[in-house]
Amino acid sequence: MNMAITTETIKKHTMPCAVLRRVVAFPGIPMTVDMDKGPAKRVLETAAKEGTPVFLVCQKNPLEDVTDMDGVYSVGVISKVKQVVKTQSGLFRAIIEPQMRAVLTGFDDEKLQTAHIFEKIVIETGTELRSRALLREIKSIISEFTKYAPKFSKEFWLLFDTIRDLGQACDFAAENLLSDTEDKQKILEEFSPCARAEKLINMLEAEKSVMEERIHIKREVDERMKKNQRDYYLREQLKVIREELEEDDEAFDDDEIGEYSERLAKGNYPEYVKKALNKEIKRLSRVPFDSAENTVIRNYIEVCLDVPFSVSTEERIDIPKVKKILDDDHDGLEKVKDRILEYLAALKLNPDLRGQIICLVGPPGTGKTSIATSIARATNRKFVRVSLGGVHDEAEIRGHRKTYIGSMPGRIIGALIEAKSNNPLILLDEIDKMASDMRGDPASAMLEVLDREQNKTFRDNFVELPVDLSNCMFIATANSLDTVPRPLLDRMEIIELHAYTRSEKFAIARHHLIPKQMKKHGLLARMFKMDDDCVYELIDCYTREAGVRTLERHIEKCCRRAAKIISCGEKKSVRITLKNLTSFVGEQKMLRDRISENNEIGIVNGMAWTELGGDLLRIEAVALPGNGRLELTGSLGDVMKESAKAAISYIRAISGKLGIDENFYKTNDIHIHVPEGAVPKDGPSAGVTMVTALASELCKIPVRCDVAMTGEITLHGKVMAIGGLREKTMAAYLAGVKTIIIPKDNESDIAEIVDEVKAAVEIRTVSTAAEALEIALERSPFERKRKKEEKYAQYPECRP
Repeated sequence: MNMAITTETIKKHTMPCAVLRRVVAFPGIPMTVDMDKGPAKRVLETAAKEGTPVFLVCQKNPLEDVTDMDGVYSVGVISKVKQVVKTQSGLFRAIIEPQMRAVLTGFDDEKLQTAHIFEKIVIETGTELRSRALLREIKSIISEFTKYAPKFSKEFWLLFDTIRDLGQACDFAAENLLSDTEDKQKILEEFSPCARAEKLINMLEAEKSVMEERIHIKREVDERMKKNQRDYYLREQLKVIREELEEDDEAFDDDEIGEYSERLAKGNYPEYVKKALNKEIKRLSRVPFDSAENTVIRNYIEVCLDVPFSVSTEERIDIPKVKKILDDDHDGLEKVKDRILEYLAALKLNPDLRGQIICLVGPPGTGKTSIATSIARATNRKFVRVSLGGVHDEAEIRGHRKTYIGSMPGRIIGALIEAKSNNPLILLDEIDKMASDMRGDPASAMLEVLDREQNKTFRDNFVELPVDLSNCMFIATANSLDTVPRPLLDRMEIIELHAYTRSEKFAIARHHLIPKQMKKHGLLARMFKMDDDCVYELIDCYTREAGVRTLERHIEKCCRRAAKIISCGEKKSVRITLKNLTSFVGEQKMLRDRISENNEIGIVNGMAWTELGGDLLRIEAVALPGNGRLELTGSLGDVMKESAKAAISYIRAISGKLGIDENFYKTNDIHIHVPEGAVPKDGPSAGVTMVTALASELCKIPVRCDVAMTGEITLHGKVMAIGGLREKTMAAYLAGVKTIIIPKDNESDIAEIVDEVKAAVEIRTVSTAAEALEIALERSPFERKRKKEEKYAQYPECRP
């Protein structure tokens, strides 16, 4: 392909000039120009009469008068004016035939009616192939325009299709397809046909995109108009039907709006609430009654009107009365009740002391929920329980956005609405059972609720108005703190509720559970009686729990059976004794933990803690001839297995002091077993127990059966602190243990042990495992070493 060779021919002229507004003329394309009386009209009339050519040029700013050459474009068209006629509207219309491009160089007068111009004729060679390609591209684009613009008829397309000259095709397309005056002027100023075509293609592509978007917008507008017309038509039909049925929903709607306004005016609401709700009420009055938006707005207004922004109940804190209520409702739990009384006493002296959140932590059935109920009753606060167990969506706490169908406020705002007071006692039950998933973390939402600095302006997603939660008293409950996030724990004061003792369970059964179930089943005092021995039997042999729920179920079973006997006329009254207890509740469910009656080798009483309280944990050790294999059985966890290995290492380290073979671990297979293999067991507190069992087995010294112990062991024999001491000692006491060995580091925890246990059991503290061996075994295991040394001193020839 040969390169294009361009030549230019220039001819200079001076001729009349007409400056046009928003009109760009193209050579070879006839046009009409409407104008009023002015300089352009006079120039065109003269040119039409005299038959002289005229130079047409477009001004840059159509809103301003042109005073010099800077106000017009530099390229125009030499044209022939066919005629100028006056229209019916009073304007003048000129029929013009543009002929040739020309470049403006200046004006000859101040009125800009005579212009100096020169013709610029560009001749390109060697561009035939490129010109045909550009022409086809332009025609292809124009064919697509007919899809979007009805004005581009088949006649227009047929006319354009006959054009073979590239430059003329560009001018024709620009005149008919481009809408912007500046774009048309840019095409006019391009003298090279190929360059003009390239510039035009870019402009047409942009114009096509604009046209596509306009068509899309128009289609959407048409669809909306059709829908609005259809809705209007249906609403009018519905209105006529209601009139025929003599229904007046609009009047009902107006009455409802008036009711909202009246409630808002009479209610005690902050100004920002009144302002927001008045705005919503006005919106409601403008929305059609049967529209979805009407339902959303009405629901929002009703919820906000129900929120007690400024309504509170009078709080009465009478410390003696509170103490009496707590004592009447709960047996035991003295430290918990004292802590609650301290908090309420401080609140009475300083009413501004707000924001303290109490978290009651303890096993199931220990009275956490009932304590919160008693506090609410004692302080005259409304009580609302918010169950958080299984909540895994943040919107459950903070509410749903009101734009969603079926949206509602969160549980905190729901609690205020239920209480009809802004200072209730809100029980956050099972706060440790919350979970998180892709819908958010409810624990994070609780941070704002429980933060004393943030909850003054708590914002629910549904209400979207600040709600003051600082007057609320929050009490949370949990069974364990392991699953509660650390930031949430920092906002709460933890009060632990321990497992009930045997005597406390008996008192609860006598004072609360039995009267409650008798009333529930309609049994009078003369109709039903349960011996004290039966209550203890239920506690010891039918339940194994920290609380009293299972105990209450068994008492309920007794009352239910008694009600049946009396109702059937078999007896007028029922008395439950040890002899007939099984006929009411069945056979014993559990075997009572009891210590062995004889001292045995290799069997030691350990102590364990579970969520249900304490338990006695027996550990057995046997050394058999073998090759040093260690066998651990009884569903032991990893921590307990490590304790066993540490115990063996410690025994190896002191084997010389114990007077046993230093290679015992090579010549014996050691088997450590914890009975009840179906129950998984783990924890570090069995270390000292395993050391005692191994020492007893290897030294063949029996272990005292009335001794129980707990403590973590180190490789050097130091006994480390453990937890759950209160529950462990209670279990040992109930099993008949007389001496309990605990770590020296737990000496400060002895105060937590129940007085009943401390009075009946000797508690010994030890720092090392050697001290524990001296106490637990029938005789000191270290005497064997002394006796051997005495023998070797007397008979040196016997020393190995």
